Amino acid sequence: MKYEIILFDVDDTLFDFKMAESHALHNTFAQFGLPQGATEYKSSYDEINGALWREAEEGLITSAQLRVERFKRLFAVHKLDFNPEAFSNAYLRYLGDGAFLMDGAVEICDVLSEYRLGIITNGIKEVQTSRIQLSPLRHVFEQVIISEEVGYQKPQAEIFDYAFTKLAISDKSKVLMVGDSLTSDIQGGNKYGIDTCWFNPSRKTNTSGIQPTYEIKSLMELLSSVLSMRPVLNHTSLEY
Repeated sequence: MKYEIILFDVDDTLFDFKMAESHALHNTFAQFGLPQGATEYKSSYDEINGALWREAEEGLITSAQLRVERFKRLFAVHKLDFNPEAFSNAYLRYLGDGAFLMDGAVEICDVLSEYRLGIITNGIKEVQTSRIQLSPLRHVFEQVIISEEVGYQKPQAEIFDYAFTKLAISDKSKVLMVGDSLTSDIQGGNKYGIDTCWFNPSRKTNTSGIQPTYEIKSLMELLSSVLSMRPVLNHTSLEY
């Protein structure tokens, strides 16, 4: 067995972040008396939020700043008279409830019980911890490494250093990083010297110049295409 440790990303790899985000935005805008706000301002929010997370990957802004700044900018653009901090707090509470899993997430973790599994995620501690704890994956991972706790974001080497220390890893050739983001998961793993697997269910064209070791379209494809395992599921699946 070439790999012994598999490090997973969370958002849009094991957990359906788009669904969690939609749930949180809808409920937060509704709480603040604007039930159509999630629909009306979603494209603006995506643009602002995406730009800020790219800045976070480059170490230009912290997640603590980002969580409020995205709404401050959104409200300024659309002249909305909401308190950004209060709105952010409500949004994060709803987001933390969004333990929606990607297809195959439970099954893949069930089958990979012979491997050591860990998580490295760029995210906010209380949100990621809550979503994992509310899911059937809560007892699966040896370590859950969250960027806000560590103080570094993927693709920075320091977050991988932290994960390797926590997991007592000495041999990089035994580690595989699996994630949906070329710029954080794959670039980070590549630069750190570990093999990477790009989870690309929407079949995006890779024009980034960042080359993963493997590419998969479904989580279960990790078994046959990467790990050379037969995808036979255990009869006892993970439960809530």
